Amino acid sequence: MKIKFKKKRLLANLFLGIVWIGLGIFNILEDYNLRWSDYGYLVIGILYIGHYLYDFKNQYLTIENGIIRKNAFYGFRKKINLNDINWIKKFAGDYTLKTELKELKINTELIDKESLIELNKILAELNLPSEKTPFAKLGV
Repeated sequence: MKIKFKKKRLLANLFLGIVWIGLGIFNILEDYNLRWSDYGYLVIGILYIGHYLYDFKNQYLTIENGIIRKNAFYGFRKKINLNDINWIKKFAGDYTLKTELKELKINTELIDKESLIELNKILAELNLPSEKTPFAKLGV
């Protein structure tokens, strides 16, 4: 199961990529004295487009085979076994999943509404004491 990004975030990366690429092409076509920074605009645009494509394909979180994995374009993937989670903290809308050795922060502002409902269901089903989960108080 994939926990999806909000469409607004995905479209922002796509828009920024197009703008940077357009700026780079404009600078290359208009400027007779090319500088390395003119090509830098193209590189930044390509990175934004790459970020959009990666996020569109992989989304924010992947939950499969009892493992929750946070996907990141720049190689900072974190994963935690759902059975190893012994504490879920909720602060300012963000979740922090803690095990004995690892910690995974989930920014709920980035998550699509329907996906957030699914994530809440999965986290509420974990067998945790009521003082170690925000879901016991909510009755989710």
